[in-house]
Amino acid sequence: QVQLVESGGGLVQAGGSLRLSCAASGLIFSRCAMAWFRQGPGKEREFVAAVRTWSDSSTLYADSVKGRFTISRDNAKNTVYLIMSNLKPEDTAVYYCATKRTVFPGTNPAAYDYWGQGTQVTVSS
Repeated sequence: QVQLVESGGGLVQAGGSLRLSCAASGLIFSRCAMAWFRQGPGKEREFVAAVRTWSDSSTLYADSVKGRFTISRDNAKNTVYLIMSNLKPEDTAVYYCATKRTVFPGTNPAAYDYWGQGTQVTVSS
């Protein structure tokens, strides 16, 4: 079965950094687009960042995180990362890893095939 496991969340002060990891299994990782979504308290799930397959590894970012977050993938380790810097209190959310079996990622969560359990990120002011 397909499994996505997120890790790396925690509590940080505003301006700090964190690196989230998502380990994938049960799929041909290099053929799958990968993405990160987040859901804050009382809010709907929103798109954060996505990366294409190894074909070009092009990336997409939500406007709210451009210049602060970086998504990358290591196909040898079947892992996708979200490197977050200059964190703000509004970044506080549960962060979810997701995958879809296409080259191109998207921002619509309904288009993704599999999801991880999420990892909590809390940013104090």
